[in-house]
Amino acid sequence: MQAGFQKIVSMWKSAKMRGIMTELYSLAIPRRARNPRQEITPVMTLTSCRLTKCFLNFLLAVLSLTLIASAEWNEKVLYSFQGGTADGSSPAGGVVFDAAGNLYGATDQGGGECPPAQCGTVFQLAPPAKSGDPWTETVLHVFKGNASGDGNTPVGSVILDSSGNLYGTTGYGGTGDCVLLGEKVGCGTVYELSPPTQKGGAWTETILYSFPTAKQGYLPNGNLVFDKVGNLYGATMFGGGYGTTCNAFYQYCGAVFELSPPRKKGGKWTERVLHGFKGGTDGTNPNGSLIFNKKGALYGTASGGGIEGGECGSVGCGTVFALRPPISLGAAWKEDALYRFHGPDGGNPAAGVILGTNGDLFSTTLGGGNSGSGTVFQLTPGSAGHWTERVLYRFQYDKDGGAPRSSLVFDSEDNLYGTASGGGAFGGGTIFRLRPTGKSWTFASLYSFTGRPDGSYPIGGLIFDGSGDLYGVTQYSGSVQTCGSNGCGTVFTAKP
Repeated sequence: MQAGFQKIVSMWKSAKMRGIMTELYSLAIPRRARNPRQEITPVMTLTSCRLTKCFLNFLLAVLSLTLIASAEWNEKVLYSFQGGTADGSSPAGGVVFDAAGNLYGATDQGGGECPPAQCGTVFQLAPPAKSGDPWTETVLHVFKGNASGDGNTPVGSVILDSSGNLYGTTGYGGTGDCVLLGEKVGCGTVYELSPPTQKGGAWTETILYSFPTAKQGYLPNGNLVFDKVGNLYGATMFGGGYGTTCNAFYQYCGAVFELSPPRKKGGKWTERVLHGFKGGTDGTNPNGSLIFNKKGALYGTASGGGIEGGECGSVGCGTVFALRPPISLGAAWKEDALYRFHGPDGGNPAAGVILGTNGDLFSTTLGGGNSGSGTVFQLTPGSAGHWTERVLYRFQYDKDGGAPRSSLVFDSEDNLYGTASGGGAFGGGTIFRLRPTGKSWTFASLYSFTGRPDGSYPIGGLIFDGSGDLYGVTQYSGSVQTCGSNGCGTVFTAKP
């Protein structure tokens, strides 16, 4: 049993290290000589102007680069995970604030409850009473795995309700019958963590739903989202009952699900598969982190399928999709592929989309673009349900970062912020900004992660605090070496 599970863990961690699942993606991320980060600056040649004018322009360009360098953001590690039996390691997604300024998130490793894999944790980071003092981490829950009927390996972060309860998913565990490499691993869970009634007490975990078979969903991933009446929505990377060729190790091609709370206290939550992906042009392996529009439609991305063949290979380059609620209660939701990537415009999105003020959708792709290092894109709705894609930026990897795996966030001035999981000046990933300037967007690499004792491989979305500082996580590095050469990961903040 232990040897079989070790094989599962090795496969899973290897896939996450590359940023791709072996059977899902066929993306090669280039690694070339490291170059300093800088804003995109127009190229000037001596043949285009008089020598004196060019010299003045050259001085202005140097001054511009100097100002850009001085405007780079300052990053600070708030916490380095310890791993082992006492703490988590390898954050599974971003963090979220509560009203008191505490941060919450999940790790997909650590806790020591199910060696050798370890099942992951949910954690809290409390800010210091005095500015400059360290933040305080508390492990709220250690997952125990399917042997105890609990979840295993969170694949995404947590969300908060108005009462301070946390909700999230685990990719494995629970009471389901899913088998991987000959071992029963469970099909995944949706869980709730409720705060203690008395200060200093323990948080209480409740498994709201264990996916019973792959038909209902297998390997839930990404963040959940509530609707207005308290139903939860999410996605599973596999399962759903449709498609047979999406992966050699997992069943079916993914699903979007709805979980409805019980009508009576103590009752069971009820799951409904809203859409099972069929592969091909329909898309495969949805990413979770869905969002609603004002009319109640859900938007999301699928990492595979769409256009299969050509630059995309047999797995496809992925899609952006919409799920529209039925007019009649109980009728089927309708799925539409709003856009199918084909390579140069992006490929294999690994994060959900966000909504702009005019109903446009914005997000990133893990691959595609000019160098295969990923893109930032915008989708604009048009007439007759047609959506138009615009590539806002194509990553070059070494200069500016690459392989973005996180969603984006707007600031109050409609600038976009995100992270790239690799590349940059030191190869550990970057924080970037895209600023609208008329009809174009100006890219800036704000920070390059340096690796130990700093973090590396940022994943999950960024969030702002009330002062405009950014917060996020890196899956690897940090100051602790108990997790091997990769490190245990960090929670960080960055500001101008």
